[in-house]
Amino acid sequence: MAWDFSTEPEFQDQLDWMRDFVDNEIAPLNLFTDDISRQSWREAIAPLQDEVRSRNLWACHLDPELGGQGYGQVKLALMHQILGRVGIAPIIFGNQAPDSGNSELLAIGANDSQKKQWLEPLLRGEITSCFSMTEPHNAGSDPTMITTTAVRDGEEYVINGHKWFASNASSADFILAMIVTNPENPPHSAASMMIIERDTPGMNIVRDVPTMSHPYPGKFRSGGHAEIKFEDCRIPVANRIGEEGEGFLLAQKRLSGGRIHHAMRWVGQCESAFDMMCERAVSRHVRGALLAEKQMVQDFVAQSSVEIRALKLLALHTAWLWDSQGPSATRVEIAELKFWGTGILHNVIDRAIQIHGALGWTADLPLASMYVNARTMRLADGADEVHKSFVARKRLKDYSAVEGWPTEHIPTLREQHRQRFAHLLEQEVLNN
Repeated sequence: MAWDFSTEPEFQDQLDWMRDFVDNEIAPLNLFTDDISRQSWREAIAPLQDEVRSRNLWACHLDPELGGQGYGQVKLALMHQILGRVGIAPIIFGNQAPDSGNSELLAIGANDSQKKQWLEPLLRGEITSCFSMTEPHNAGSDPTMITTTAVRDGEEYVINGHKWFASNASSADFILAMIVTNPENPPHSAASMMIIERDTPGMNIVRDVPTMSHPYPGKFRSGGHAEIKFEDCRIPVANRIGEEGEGFLLAQKRLSGGRIHHAMRWVGQCESAFDMMCERAVSRHVRGALLAEKQMVQDFVAQSSVEIRALKLLALHTAWLWDSQGPSATRVEIAELKFWGTGILHNVIDRAIQIHGALGWTADLPLASMYVNARTMRLADGADEVHKSFVARKRLKDYSAVEGWPTEHIPTLREQHRQRFAHLLEQEVLNN
């Protein structure tokens, strides 16, 4: 039996270095993310990325032949717990969304020529990418409803349709889009993955959609979430990743492991919010006493502490299952982790805001943007309700209907087992 909660010393040294590096080198730069031009941004992050590479911590989610470390999910989870503390930290470590998921998809589905053209420069941090699936007039939680089409015309596809919430599209070098190529096929084998490069004629970036994160129209260096219209947009057939109809298969491979990484970044965000909450509790006086002495505040602290620990253990156990039994064995656990983790993330940040009062609601602290992100995650990567429904359906398959009384009906059980213990019951009668 092996059941060990410790981390090997060599990797713990790496984690300790990461924590110091994230807090003291990356966090200060994070304060100026949207104040720096694209060129200045690349100049600012390049030496930080080089330092990460020198520690052999770059793109650790990928195999060594692709420039990564081939780390399993447990090691990646422990890394993402630290990276989650600062929004831009994954960029510095070469595993930011959507590039990390896109690189995994390309590593699985792309041919050698495609890997050389798009995957290799993506892994070197020379270009950025976007993933586009959601459409404005179809339910985002049901990809079988996608209506954007790619019709083959010789050695080209002609794309027409309407996408939105294409993260990073307005600044990405290429877009990886899920598009219907085989409408005659069953829904889950109707779509394919296509790469559309920046400035391709017919791909029109309409706008960055205003959101709770950026509520006013405008351009943001960080890319935003774009609305796109494809109008007779032509791309080479060579830009299709995998075979026609493999879009769903490739998309699922892209998402699953990333949800574990998300969850551990949520742990890191929760810990950051918890630190702010506790600092405020031991610093602020009200009605002649510290906030820390108030029972409701103590309830906030205690509840948050146990929820953070529970989320971390749930994520690490899911990562361990993936490493030991494979991705297919973790589908239910990943779905549970996704919807439960977003609730914990929201609750911990909400309590931290409440303890800070009006200050917590302002942009003078990171809590407001963290809160918006927490709300976003209840929708991103599949709405919570979709994951809950999936978990319930999978769990219920392990049970069968019964006729008459429930299995644990006590009178029925007593009658069923009475003969087994008859000698003891008769002895009791004699004794009385």
